[in-house]
Order: sequence, then C-alpha cells, then structure tokens
Amino acid sequence: MELRKSGGVAPEVGDRVPAARVRDLTKVYGSGQTEVRALDGVSLDLYAGEFTAVMGPSGSGKSTLMHCCAALDEASSGSVLIGDTDLADLGDKELTRLRRDRIGFVFQSFNLVPTLTAEENVLLPLSIAGRRPDPDWYALVIDAVGIADRLGHRPNELSGGQQQRVAVARALASRPAIVFADEPTGNLDSRSGAEVLGLLQRSVREFGQTVVMVTHDPVAAGYTDRVVFLADGVVVDELREPEAERVLERMAQLATAGPRSGG
Repeated sequence: MELRKSGGVAPEVGDRVPAARVRDLTKVYGSGQTEVRALDGVSLDLYAGEFTAVMGPSGSGKSTLMHCCAALDEASSGSVLIGDTDLADLGDKELTRLRRDRIGFVFQSFNLVPTLTAEENVLLPLSIAGRRPDPDWYALVIDAVGIADRLGHRPNELSGGQQQRVAVARALASRPAIVFADEPTGNLDSRSGAEVLGLLQRSVREFGQTVVMVTHDPVAAGYTDRVVFLADGVVVDELREPEAERVLERMAQLATAGPRSGG
C-alpha cells in the first residue's frame, strides 16, 4: 500500500481526545549547584489516533518527557495521565501492569530477546500477562509489518530493518492505548528507516493507533501529524502536517537560539 509522508485532515481541537495528558511536569536531577531541570513545567496533550513527534536540541528534555509519560521514570512534580489514569496514583506493581497492558514500546536498539523467535518476541508481553492474542488483530499486525515469513527466525537471523519490524509488531500486538517510539530509526539505513516509519504511520491512519516518537531526524518527523518542539525543558513550538524542510528550519532556529534567559 502506498504510504504518504503527510496529508489527511486533522480533526478539530474540540473533537480530539487526549490519549495522554501532561500537566506542569517537572523533572529535576541533582540539587544545589549541580541541579539540572530536565523538564520545567511542561503541559501537553498527546491526542488519540495521532502520530506525534517530539523534537529538540540535545539536552532539551525530549527523552526525559517520553520516559516520564511512559512510566519509565518518575517526575519530580506535576502529573501524567494515560487516559484517565494518573500515574502518581499507582504503585510499582500497578505501573508494571500499565506498561505491560496499555503502553507499547519501540526502542532504537530493538530490545529483542536473542533466544526467542520473532513470533515469540512479538507475543512476549502477552505471554507474560497471561493473555492470548486476538487472532484477527494479530494476523492484521503481522501482515502489516510484513514478517509472516520470518516468524520462526531468531534475531541474529534477521536484518536490522526486520528486527525493528518485529519490535513494531510486538508494540502493537496488545493493542495498547499508546505507543512510545524512542529514535526507532536511529540504527537503520535510510530505506529500512522509511519502511519502519511507514509502518508506524499506517498503524495510526489505518488502525487508529496512537504513536509518540522522539526523534532528531526532520525526515522522520515528516511522517507524523504533529511535531512538538522542546528547548531547555519547556515546549516552545509545534507544527501540524509538518514537512521535513519546515522541521529542519525550526530545529536550526532552536539550535542557534541558545539557552533561555529566564522570565
């Protein structure tokens, strides 16, 4: 199927439902003279059924934001809600269950278990949860990512692009509320990267999935519906229906702006 890098009409603001909500989020590392405010009062809605990119210069807080939203790190203050669930209200076991049942992950380094086959890797989160996959959904995901003929192979028998396809299938298999992708094309060549981005885009446009991707690549951002820009731990701008050239221009402006002067 032909996949477009942009297009489609985003719903009006009033019609969009947040899959995740961030309010006044602060993350501080260290104290005193060594204190670093990675996030400084971030408020942001991540809408259901959209593909959102989070971008910014090195040290902008984009990875920290994703880790806090995905319940991989704890904020210093503020709140993160997945749907109507406030992460601050959950204990360790409940957070583990939420990550397993309601969040999908795609990492730069694939994070596949080397001793398991591709199919076993895809089904691993469901197996741990004691759940069986929905047969129709599973078949749809496997067909979409194009790994039906590789399900019996182990990771060392797959190319990098194929391994990331397996990782995308694993993230989608449980039909999570939201998928977080951390530099998903960072270890891939341009062709494999484009294929993976197309898969993430298709999961949103055809399956109604919600995807949030941290990336430094303007071309990758061009596949998304929306780009949120961070600098010095705060949201400074966003683009809708982004094109790579506009994203590159905005990133260049952020890189030359330097640190905020306060106020």
